[in-house]
Amino acid sequence: MPVARLRRVVAVVAALNFAYFFVEFFVALSAGSVSLLADSVDFLEDTAVNLLILLALGWPLARRAAMGKVMAVIILGPAAFAAWEAVQRFGAPEAPDVVPLVLASAGAIVVNGTAAWLLVGVRHHGGSLSRAAFLSARNDVLVNVAVIAMGLVTAWTRSGWPDLVLGCVIIGLAGRAAWEVWEVSEDERLAARALAGEEID
Repeated sequence: MPVARLRRVVAVVAALNFAYFFVEFFVALSAGSVSLLADSVDFLEDTAVNLLILLALGWPLARRAAMGKVMAVIILGPAAFAAWEAVQRFGAPEAPDVVPLVLASAGAIVVNGTAAWLLVGVRHHGGSLSRAAFLSARNDVLVNVAVIAMGLVTAWTRSGWPDLVLGCVIIGLAGRAAWEVWEVSEDERLAARALAGEEID
């Protein structure tokens, strides 16, 4: 059954992303990396998207819309924290510890690669969100590679600027992702009102 398989896959992918969010978040804090801290937020965003797919299979539109907005706000929490860290370091950015940064990013490639592999077979069964989840996991691998490349540049230059600049780019992507989750939730809220026969402004 495609729906049963989709439910299992997105539940596993959501759990993988949620678990690795904490791994990257705490490694980023210990390594002093803004880019890795920002990348950890992406795992929270992927968790939100996959949970929304899971909810879409059983919850009514109105409840999904409300939960989606809660998830968008949750995504913005760590993103705001990463942005605050970036702002504080603009005066004198310090080079992060490269070894844990590279190891955590390599682990992120494994997690995102696994998620993309799991989602590739069900990306056409859950509507636009499941396709978005697959594309996000696939594209996240490229971001992880960029973080590793930045780590190598940092090891060569001993400058904190590559980490800070890449971190700001990833923070911007996280903010956009939160907005997209919010927009999907708003569309579902309006759809729920239309189904209920309410007037839509």
